[in-house]
Amino acid sequence: MIPVLFFPAFDPVVVQLGPFAIRWYALAYIVGLLLGWRLMRRLVGLPPVVASQLQTDDFLSWATLGVVLGGRLGYVLFYQPGFYLAHPLKALEVWQGGMSFHGGALGVAVAAIWFCRKNAIPLFGFADRLAVVTPIGLCLGRIANFINGELWGREAPADLPWAMIFPTGGPVPRHPSQLYQALLEGVLLFVVMFALSRREAIRARFGTLTGVFLVGYGLARIVGELFRQPDAFLGFLFAGATMGQLLSLPMLLAGLFLILRAKKAA
Repeated sequence: MIPVLFFPAFDPVVVQLGPFAIRWYALAYIVGLLLGWRLMRRLVGLPPVVASQLQTDDFLSWATLGVVLGGRLGYVLFYQPGFYLAHPLKALEVWQGGMSFHGGALGVAVAAIWFCRKNAIPLFGFADRLAVVTPIGLCLGRIANFINGELWGREAPADLPWAMIFPTGGPVPRHPSQLYQALLEGVLLFVVMFALSRREAIRARFGTLTGVFLVGYGLARIVGELFRQPDAFLGFLFAGATMGQLLSLPMLLAGLFLILRAKKAA
């Protein structure tokens, strides 16, 4: 019998105070937003300056609404439109899970466009700084997925040293794809983005960092989905691709377009 790892019995609730509970997934969102906000306060002041620290403080609430509303709406529209059309009130039950990064990204994009126009901030310069800090939240979100024992991977070879049996994944060993994605979409992408953001010549070409993030995330998500089990209610779609892979293709194209059209700031 080949030994495999069994999923650790994590408690999904971090803190329970009477009826009030803080779950790991919520904590990941909170910590990701706060860490991203603190780093972005430093990035916006680097030459060429795109915004003030006070404006970055104000944007935190806008970003939070964009992430939550966009993430939930994206999940409803991209993943289970039929179910939520039949049960519209279920869309409000965010505590039951169901968030889409692609929807959250669109929500934050809308918030950033609105915020930058309102405050006369160069959109792509601000978006570049925002792109640098985004992988922090992605990494923490994937770790929370792992702690919750959800979004597990496809069946893995039994001799894979880190193959794992998840409580809701049946008796077969699976890839811990949440950790793969945390490393690809979070750690690796952040290292690349932060290293590029240290170069003033790149910061000065507004739109470059945003484009690199879109391309980097698109590639990381497409690769990570090769090890992740598709959602049972969707399965494999066009040409054997998953929904996450199909939604990442427009991001790749948009990122390449932004990199090619990036111009040096005045």
